[in-house]
Amino acid sequence: MKKRLIKSHFFLFLMLPIVAWAQIKTIPFDAEAKKIKFQQVIEEEGEQMELFNRCIFWLNDYYKDPVRVTTVRDAPSGKIMGKHTIRLKYTDEKGVEQTGPTVIYEFTVEVKDNRYRYTITELLLKTASRFEIERWLDKEDPAYDPRWENYLDQIAEYVDQWSAFLIEKMKPEPVPVEDEW
Repeated sequence: MKKRLIKSHFFLFLMLPIVAWAQIKTIPFDAEAKKIKFQQVIEEEGEQMELFNRCIFWLNDYYKDPVRVTTVRDAPSGKIMGKHTIRLKYTDEKGVEQTGPTVIYEFTVEVKDNRYRYTITELLLKTASRFEIERWLDKEDPAYDPRWENYLDQIAEYVDQWSAFLIEKMKPEPVPVEDEW
């Protein structure tokens, strides 16, 4: 019995690094533009104007100040563009979570009949000078900081949450069923 227990713990010990590795988020990289680029096309019922209006409702629910966040709201072309920030965190030497750097990102939502596409790109570290976070992908950079990997994971998690909320809000309202008794 004891040998079996030791073997199962040994197996778990071997699998732990694999499970931890599997949880690392992948960062989509557009090799042509040499930029990090999150993008997805989603098929959804609705005409362009209807989808555009749903996207406006999503903006109003997601952002505290949606008018200030958006730079373009063009109903005829079905395009909404905006800029916002992601506040990152890190854990210090004492194990206390601290407020980290702020990353600025640009987003675009384009709608057409029965589909829409979102894009998040132009991720920049908020500093005095332009610092593209694509530099965080280069582990050979002399300024490399091990926290950069965690920051990239936080950005990927943010985009997952952001897009999940968008996808949910872009679904058509359920049609109420009349009670025929």
